[in-house]
Formats: sequence, structure tokens, C-alpha cells
Amino acid sequence: MPTAIAIRKIDGKPGSVYYPLEKISLPDTQPKENEVLVRLSAAALNHRDLFVRQHLYPGTAFGVTLLADGSGTVVSTGSSAQAKQWLNKKVILNPGTGWKDDPEGPETASSYAILGGTKMNPLGTLAESIVIDAGELEEAPSHLTAVEAAALPLTGLTAWRAVMTKSGNAKKGRNILVTGIGGGVALMAL
Repeated sequence: MPTAIAIRKIDGKPGSVYYPLEKISLPDTQPKENEVLVRLSAAALNHRDLFVRQHLYPGTAFGVTLLADGSGTVVSTGSSAQAKQWLNKKVILNPGTGWKDDPEGPETASSYAILGGTKMNPLGTLAESIVIDAGELEEAPSHLTAVEAAALPLTGLTAWRAVMTKSGNAKKGRNILVTGIGGGVALMAL
């Protein structure tokens, strides 16, 4: 059985509690038609993960694998051509599942969910492996280590949304002030 890390419930109020970590067993799952099984090599922490442990993030859930960012190798696939093309490739996972085509943001709020630690999406990357839809993968840049590749996805997604959809200034001839330079999202936005 594959294992993962989740949070365990203890008494405490949001913001003052700090849920302990626990190792959990996951069921053995085989990829369905358009899914792949990724053996994870690295996972990355975000400030969001601290918020989950402090119960300051919407939908915080117990017994759900933590972390949204990860990289690994596809070791098994479902039967579709889209899934089979990924076999043995090094990949990064899209942390924001359910957002496919619209550069402005998720097509429907109800289908969008970020991986890791919430009831909205029971998958996470702080695990030995993950079964995920083949459409939620990107090939890992070959010049990056697994750790470097794992650190890209959620930071990049957050920076994209901040600059391209939230600022309203991502147009030719306009300026955007990026505050907090030195932080991951700010550096990605830059």
C-alpha cells in the first residue's frame, strides 16, 4: 500500500491550532482510461500548506494527502492514447485541477480545486504516488532537478493569475508594481 502524509485533528481554534502530521496508507489504485500513475520524486511547500495546518484555509480536511506541488515519473497509464504518451516521462503536476482552457481563470468555480489537504480535492503530492488525469500533467523541464521542477507549479499559477487576470494592467504600455520581491510568487511574477 502506498503511503502519504496528512494532518491529524486535535482540539484548537483556527489560527491558534497547529495540526500534527501523520503517515496514512492509501488504497492501491490503478489508472483508469485517461489517468496515469505518477511515482512522486519531490514535493514542494507553499504558504498555503501552513494555512492548512493552522485551519486557516477553506475546506481543510483530515486524512487527506497534503501539498499541491510535485514532480515525478509516470510508471503506469490507463488505456487512452493521451495517457499512454506519458509512460516513463518525468512530469510536473498541475496543482489547480479543473482549469483547462480559459486564460482568465477556471471555467467554473465548482470544478476547480487545488491539490492537497482539503475536502475539495482528495489528492495531494506528499505521497509516494498519485493517480491523476493525464490532462493535468506537463513534461518536467529537462534542465531542472526533480526538486526544482516541483517548486514551479502553484507559484507559477498564482503569479499568472495575479499578473494576467487580477491586476487588470497586463496590457501593452501599462505598468505593474510587484511587491514583496524575494518571495516565490513575486519572483515568478517578475
